[in-house]
Amino acid sequence: MHLAGLFIYPVKSLRGCAVAEAGVDELGLAGDRRFLVVDEAGRFLTQRTLPRMALIDTALDDVALTLSADGAGSVAVPRAGDPAAPLRTVSVWKSEGLLAEDCGDAAAVWLSAFLGQACRLVRIGGKFLRPVLKPGRARPGDVVGFADAYPFLAIGEASLADLNARLAARGGRALPMDRFRPNLVIAGAPAYAEDGWPRIQVGGIVLRAGGPCARCIVTATDQRTAERGQEPLRTLATYRRDAAKPADVNFGQNFLHETKAGALRRGDPVRVLA
Repeated sequence: MHLAGLFIYPVKSLRGCAVAEAGVDELGLAGDRRFLVVDEAGRFLTQRTLPRMALIDTALDDVALTLSADGAGSVAVPRAGDPAAPLRTVSVWKSEGLLAEDCGDAAAVWLSAFLGQACRLVRIGGKFLRPVLKPGRARPGDVVGFADAYPFLAIGEASLADLNARLAARGGRALPMDRFRPNLVIAGAPAYAEDGWPRIQVGGIVLRAGGPCARCIVTATDQRTAERGQEPLRTLATYRRDAAKPADVNFGQNFLHETKAGALRRGDPVRVLA
């Protein structure tokens, strides 16, 4: 098995970036979900309610995050934290009272105009701390950025191939991997093998399973056009319902990293650990 794809999503729910390699730090992949779009009350915003977020491209270099969209130009903000930046109290799901750095009026004006809703862009800085809130899965020292709950999401290439075969059998079209927004795409394993991996080592990084990823309406949102349909949720519901939570349909496995520093590279070998 090997790492066939490596992706970061600099801003939660905006478009991601395929990368050849990425550093790993205590929060996960360097650059992954270190920025967040929030409403005026500091509550996180996602494609679940604002599908137009899928139309915003993200680009990271050593010094800046740049947001852009067709017909809307672009805006850039510093990538690094700034101790002098105003702090905002924000929330992501059950994680309340998170302290994040406001990225300024230019980004807020640009995003608000494009999304049609007043919002702000915030960044992880020195005051940010968000423990993983998953009893039985998390351990002391497990923290996460602005991802839904876990630092990593892995999906097997064979799992998507199986789903696409089922979609084709129902007269549907194949879906790209970007519908599922994984960090790690793994080749060389049977379909859904990731469901049963307790721990894996990818290159020099050891990851511990956090549980299956229950999928939402974002998977039914075309990441190029922001148009919505019924698939893949309709088909996943026929064979991927969670036995313990029948309302959930699962696709992909969440992971926490036991190795808190290092790097991952596309092509790294993957092996299952006990």
